[in-house]
Amino acid sequence: MLYFDHCASTPPYDDVVQTMMEVMKSQYANPSSLHRAGTDADKLIERSRALLAERLQTKRGKWIFTSGGTESNNLAIKGAARQYAGRGKHLITTQIEHASVYESFAQLEQEGFRVTYLPVSESGHVRLEQVEEALTEETILVSVMHINNEIGSMQPIEAIGRLLKRYPKTLFHVDAVQSIGKQPILIEDWGIDLLSGSAHKLRGPKGVGFLYVSDGITLQPMLSGGSQEYGSRPGTQNVPGIVASAKALRMSLESMEQREKRMKLLKQKLIRLIGELPELKLNGGEPTASHIVHFSYPGMKPEVIIHMLEQHDIMASTKSACSSKDDKPSRVLLAIGASREQATGGVRISFGDEHEERDIDALGKALRAVVLQLKPLERRLT
Repeated sequence: MLYFDHCASTPPYDDVVQTMMEVMKSQYANPSSLHRAGTDADKLIERSRALLAERLQTKRGKWIFTSGGTESNNLAIKGAARQYAGRGKHLITTQIEHASVYESFAQLEQEGFRVTYLPVSESGHVRLEQVEEALTEETILVSVMHINNEIGSMQPIEAIGRLLKRYPKTLFHVDAVQSIGKQPILIEDWGIDLLSGSAHKLRGPKGVGFLYVSDGITLQPMLSGGSQEYGSRPGTQNVPGIVASAKALRMSLESMEQREKRMKLLKQKLIRLIGELPELKLNGGEPTASHIVHFSYPGMKPEVIIHMLEQHDIMASTKSACSSKDDKPSRVLLAIGASREQATGGVRISFGDEHEERDIDALGKALRAVVLQLKPLERRLT
């Protein structure tokens, strides 16, 4: 099997699986318990927290463990907006955010907040001037993802952070679920106040997320029932998952530079192969993540392509896995100016550590075969 769906989830490192099993067997006590077994479990959490701070170069602020990227985004956005609503009720985000961000803002609109959804270019990028023009005295939060989970466009996070340093009342949140462990991100140097990540996107276990919260920021918790995670996220922590996630982060960061070079070469090769098939249209543009390629077959349902690739033992996806069962046109593709046909027929290929040039060759061969099969059927399948 060739698995090209690393944006949706990644195969965990063998060492990560082993660590998780060992901790699950040996450290089963509740980390909030006062006895030695409980304090031993708590120490593992704090070591993992310290490892995140060290490896992601955060000397100030704190790291909160959650159940995943979706919860981290929800807690950052809703927790900050509700906590600081007294300062103002204007929020800024973009039209192409992940559903966990986009729908959080939609919910806040129902609560009386005013939200500006910034447009993006045909390549999928927000312009710095648009961010600045949208800022008002009432703006308390700006949320912009680092790497788009569908088309891979990379936003100018450093420049936005530099701009927002001139607006101390405005917090800056970054959804970095698709970038941590894949692209350098200097959280404190770039002026980021809140940053979300997810372990299973960097070869760690599912069910663990993390959220950076800068010094002096308080988040209104979404849950009640305990003082864990600095009071921001009540509930018994997932000790084995947290320890395994910290190891996955360390391993991903250690191989990041080498992986990035390989991914760029693989992406260039795949783009060349797709370019040989005029029926397929590439989506997005530079600057973009090296591990994501997104294309459309206008007029063709993407699930047909996905299942035909599956017959070649190739696993790919349509849009975000969180939204893949929604048959509406991609909100992201519509935002970059794609036609409704193109926005309905998107396919995402995302690479990982295990892929080599021969895998891209196999994928290219399979795509060619799929196109040859589907071309005569275009009208009947739309």
